[in-house]
Amino acid sequence: MDDRLPDLGDLEHEVMQIVWAHGPVTAEIVRERLSRRLKESTVRTVLRRLEEKGYARHTVDGRTYVYHATEARARVAAKAVQRIVDWFCNGSMEEVLVGMVDNAMLDQQQLRALADQVAKAKKARGVKKE
Repeated sequence: MDDRLPDLGDLEHEVMQIVWAHGPVTAEIVRERLSRRLKESTVRTVLRRLEEKGYARHTVDGRTYVYHATEARARVAAKAVQRIVDWFCNGSMEEVLVGMVDNAMLDQQQLRALADQVAKAKKARGVKKE
């Protein structure tokens, strides 16, 4: 999947949330779980657009298309955050995190949990402590 995925519209976003939460899914399953009633053909069109944008792919089971996310939600979210960090903070994640702390978006407990996750990730990748 491309690192620079196109933005999602509201309906596309809602459909991807269903694919991530309940995938693999058919168009009928997506239609049943949407917050609004849509025709199945409309849902199939949205799923096809998501494939074109690189968010989803399908396999065929008999005559039924079964849709899967191309990557996990967390990875797609991380790529989106990286685009924001690059755009507003010249790639400085530290600047973003300090801004979040300064604006009370992260409390001490969340910071400790984040630090623990970073330490675990470094250990898993074999990165030495600084």
